[in-house]
Amino acid sequence: MYYIRNILLNRTFLSVLFFINLGGTIYGYLWYEFQLKITPPQFLLFVPDSPTASLFFTIFLGFFIFGKNIPYIEALAVTTLFKYGIWAVVMNILTLMVDGYLSWQGYMLIGSHAAMAIQGLLYTPFYKIKLKHLAFATLFIFHDLIIDYVYGMMPIYGSLDQYMNHIGYFTFWLSVLSVFIAYYLTIYRHNKLRQ
Repeated sequence: MYYIRNILLNRTFLSVLFFINLGGTIYGYLWYEFQLKITPPQFLLFVPDSPTASLFFTIFLGFFIFGKNIPYIEALAVTTLFKYGIWAVVMNILTLMVDGYLSWQGYMLIGSHAAMAIQGLLYTPFYKIKLKHLAFATLFIFHDLIIDYVYGMMPIYGSLDQYMNHIGYFTFWLSVLSVFIAYYLTIYRHNKLRQ
């Protein structure tokens, strides 16, 4: 565990991770380009979920490299990275099951989004999240959930449209799980370690 901690805190490793996430964020926004063009302006912030999650983590890394913490960004990063990372993995696997085929981009999305979820969790010992920061992140992800499944702004996954009600229900509970995991790994565990 000590060895892993040293890697996670290594300045070179952090810099490489920063640029990987920055590149992934840019690619993610480009991937959403078509959907963003047809999205009403008031919903633009809430459509590209995964690149916004990796943007939060990129901002966290940028400050963390210089020894700074931004708890609101950290809370947004850990909850959204886990939620949208796992969500994209599940959606691509479902696409494979429904269509019987997945493009190379689909497999790439499975790998990159699994990595998103994992990296957010790996850095939980270094976040300075308190309950107010997590409450803010919780409001954000549930507000996004409503925008997606009440106002119909969810990402376009053609063959899965017929399952949208089920996907919305799954996404609700994934949101709950994301908040619970963030709470347990940051606030609860940090309080236990102090005792």
